[in-house]
Amino acid sequence: MRIGLVGAGRIGAFHAATLKGLPAVEQVVVADVDATRAELVAKDLGLEFAASADELLTSGIDGFVIAAATSAHAELISKAVAAGIPTFCEKPVATDLGDTQRIVELVEASDVPVHIGFQRRFDAGYSSAREQVVSGELGFIHHIRANTNDAFPPAREYIPTSGGFFRDCTVHDFDIIRFVTGREVVSVYATGANRGETFFGEYGDVDAAAALLTLDDSTFVSVSGTRYNAAGHDVRMEVLGSLGSIAVGLDEHTALRSAEPGITFPDGQSHATFMDRFRPAYIAELTAFTEVVAGTREVPCTVRDALQAFRIADACELSRHENRVVSLEEIGA
Repeated sequence: MRIGLVGAGRIGAFHAATLKGLPAVEQVVVADVDATRAELVAKDLGLEFAASADELLTSGIDGFVIAAATSAHAELISKAVAAGIPTFCEKPVATDLGDTQRIVELVEASDVPVHIGFQRRFDAGYSSAREQVVSGELGFIHHIRANTNDAFPPAREYIPTSGGFFRDCTVHDFDIIRFVTGREVVSVYATGANRGETFFGEYGDVDAAAALLTLDDSTFVSVSGTRYNAAGHDVRMEVLGSLGSIAVGLDEHTALRSAEPGITFPDGQSHATFMDRFRPAYIAELTAFTEVVAGTREVPCTVRDALQAFRIADACELSRHENRVVSLEEIGA
C-alpha cells in the first residue's frame, strides 16, 4: 500500500521511517508545511515527496498519517474524510473541546476510519494489565497509580500551542486508564505548580501536576507528572487489586534507584525520551493502522476515545484553576 504522511518534524520523521519498514507498505510519500523540510526527510529516507498536504491527498494514497502541528489536525482530518481516505492522526484531534466534538460528529457520520495515536494501547505491559483486569485475575481494583515524567522540558516555543500539561502530557494517562480498566472517569481534583523555567507560568501552564480521578466503579486513580525528571523518561502504572497487584513499566530501564542497602535493581540504562520508551508500541500502532487501511481491523482508538481523554484533561485544567472537584458531567458530552 501507498501511505501519505504530513508533518516532517521529529515524530513525523520517526513515523516515516517506521512506515518504510512495515511489510504492508510499498511506498511512503512525505509532505510538510515547510516543503524543504519534507523534501529533506524524504531524500534521507528514500521516500517520495509531495509539495503540500493537498497534493498528497490527491496523489493516489491508500492511507493518510497526520503528524503535523496540533493546530492543523482538525482541518487535515476533515480533508481526509472528504477525500474518503483512511487516516491516522497523532493526538489530539483538535486544540479545543468544541472542535474535537465537531470532528467526532464528522467522522461518525462518515464511513471513513480514523485512528487516533495513543501509542500506550499497543505497549506490551499496558496490554497485559488490561487482560489481567478484564479477566478478574486481580480481583476488584481499588487503586491505580499512574505517572508520566519527562526527562527534560520541551522548548519554550512549544508551550503556547501545547494545550497545557494535562492536555499535552497526562492525557496519555487518561486514555490508558480508560483502556486498561474499561471504566469511565466521573470526577477529578487536580493541582499543579511551576517549579522550573518561568516560561511555563508565563503561558499559564505548569511543569508539575497531580490529579485524583474517581472512576464509575469507585476506583481511585492518582495521576502525576513532571517536565523535570533527570533520572530519565519514566512512564509507569500500578494497578492494585483485591487479589493481586501489578506494575507496568517496572523493568531494568525504570528511572529510579532504590534507597535500600544492597539493592541494585533497576540496573539498566533509563530511557531518555518517549520514543525510546515506546518504540515497539509505535511500530505496533502503525502496523495496526495498515490493517485498518486494508480493511482487516476495526479502528483500535477512535475519535470518541480521544474526545473522552480530552474531556478528562479539560476537567483537570478547570479543577486546577478553580481549586475544586469537577464532575465530568460539566465538560461537554
